[in-house]
Amino acid sequence: MRARRFTLVAVLGIVLGLSGTAVAHAADDPVLTTPGAPVVVANEPHLLTLTWAPSTWIGEPGGTPIRHEVRAWLGPNVYRSLGTTTGTDLTLTDLAPGTEYRLTVWAYTNAGYSLDSPVTPVRTAYGKARVSYRNLSWSPTDNQIQHVLQVVNTGTAPLDLADVRVRYHLTFEGGNTSLTTNCDWAAIGCANVQRHIQFFPPPLPPGPPGTPPPAAPSPPASGSSVAPATTTSPLPPTPTPTPTVFPPPGTPIPGWIELTFTAGKLAPGESTGPIYLRHHRPNWSAIDERDDPSWQQATGEWADNSRITLDVDDIREYGDTYA
Repeated sequence: MRARRFTLVAVLGIVLGLSGTAVAHAADDPVLTTPGAPVVVANEPHLLTLTWAPSTWIGEPGGTPIRHEVRAWLGPNVYRSLGTTTGTDLTLTDLAPGTEYRLTVWAYTNAGYSLDSPVTPVRTAYGKARVSYRNLSWSPTDNQIQHVLQVVNTGTAPLDLADVRVRYHLTFEGGNTSLTTNCDWAAIGCANVQRHIQFFPPPLPPGPPGTPPPAAPSPPASGSSVAPATTTSPLPPTPTPTPTVFPPPGTPIPGWIELTFTAGKLAPGESTGPIYLRHHRPNWSAIDERDDPSWQQATGEWADNSRITLDVDDIREYGDTYA
């Protein structure tokens, strides 16, 4: 076996040498070492500073600078870019407070790339408020969405609920946006909890191309009984529209259920108390919650659900559906 293995390796080396295809790395191999996992050195509301061990060249260095990209890991081979730098530290200011992120660093140049660093999970520092969530529906495919929410003041000053907007993000399956929302009970009173539905249907296909109306004839001259002759100028050629691909009917439509409040103030550390919500189709048909960004499997416990977003004075203070 040893003799055969030696012969095979020798023959392979001769073939590669003659063909000129023996290279240090295959075209799809990394040319850079894997960066170190990001380390959090500052975590404040609306500010997160990271540092990491740099990526270096494997073998002979190339002639282009190495860039590091910080990304949020969303799933297998799915990332969201958060920022790039040629250094080894970066301050991010576009992340939501109180939100869970899974951060990784990737390096690249014009000549190639590295593998992704290990993931660092981090929850950003709380801002002015957060949302606690408890799922009451143990079956995500029945005919109701049932959960309890409460807003907690995590800031250092009183929080005016009139400035707060909470959004529970969901997906309308089959393009059906009909939904009846209910507040069954709230510690602050359901009369103080307003519910609104917002969705974003795909655009409609364009209608047939129109033609500009012909020019209106000039009125006859004063004192004349004969109308002047009208002239028709040739119409400009109709431009060829750029083909647009529209989603087929029944495509899921993203949207949210928005909660706003008519009155109330929360002292630091105080919460609204539980708000029991229940939503269903007008005809009570089945709803699949598993593709809703804000849905979490029922556990019977309260949890910080950072896929529910909260804004104060139109500034994101909690939650990120793309975390």
